[in-house]
Amino acid sequence: MDTLALVVTIGVALFFTYTNGFHDSANAIATSVSTRALTPKAALAMAAVMNLAGAFMGSGVAKTVSEGLIQTPVGSKGMGILFAALVGAIVWNLITWYFGLPSSSSHALFGGMVGAALAGGTTVYWSGVLDKVVIPMFVSPVVGLLAGYLVMTAIMWIFRKANPHKAKRGFRIAQTVSAAGMALGHGLQDAQKTMGIVVMALVIADVEDYGDPIPVWVKIACAVMLSLGTYAGGWRIMRTLGRKIIELDPPQGFAAETTGASIMFTTAFLFKAPISTTHVITSAIMGVGATKRVNAVRWGVAKNIILGWFITMPAAAIVAAASFWVVHLAFL
Repeated sequence: MDTLALVVTIGVALFFTYTNGFHDSANAIATSVSTRALTPKAALAMAAVMNLAGAFMGSGVAKTVSEGLIQTPVGSKGMGILFAALVGAIVWNLITWYFGLPSSSSHALFGGMVGAALAGGTTVYWSGVLDKVVIPMFVSPVVGLLAGYLVMTAIMWIFRKANPHKAKRGFRIAQTVSAAGMALGHGLQDAQKTMGIVVMALVIADVEDYGDPIPVWVKIACAVMLSLGTYAGGWRIMRTLGRKIIELDPPQGFAAETTGASIMFTTAFLFKAPISTTHVITSAIMGVGATKRVNAVRWGVAKNIILGWFITMPAAAIVAAASFWVVHLAFL
């Protein structure tokens, strides 16, 4: 039973990574596709490869997820808590994907972890949740908005005398690089979140000891599933990000992606904070758009997206808590 519970939990964790891939592939490439810098197929293939590469670039975020948010639960009840946390995150991912809302897979996962831990009577490290999740959740979109605005303003000033057609052509090419950076950052951030969960499952099952390095097969499995999910593509969300917030041109797309990628690398390497790629790229697009004129951004769509951000953690927590009670009644 214990081995079966471990295999099922890891399977569900990998499925969560897959949903994360198709949910968040839009973050990495929507701007490149909407400015026609890349064809959708080429963009998805590039994002999948860069996600795979990004997954191997560090383990700080995985450590935060596996050790910094909730106490590692023990026994079959502990496995039930992890399973319920993942179910909460997956259900919320699928709901927001269906409605085309770019909500955060990361915060769905953290909400699921907190909800399942509370339902299962496991300690939640509230200081860790506050420092590594809640504060970055509010700070990263503000930074994204301001940085996007400043980067775009700088580009407009530097290229103010350039031929507009030549500049746009140049930025189309540059966007392939910025989109690759965005996808690399997504792999660095999001593949590691699932690695953290799988490591917790292995510790609960006594396969690994607390604090051991992440096994190579875990890195490969999480990276491959994220890449497959990315390649499956999240067209509904891509429409929202690429077109509905603001009509982007190549310089704006480049500015938004460069901003988003820079923030993701900084938070992963310096702070080991698992931030939301969705929050960062969405706010960067808004910041870039506001350089045209403030009302060029469709703030109504932006408002719905921001509302989704606030609902994500509590909603995933409620689903995860309910899932834990079902698992508890059925199996524990």
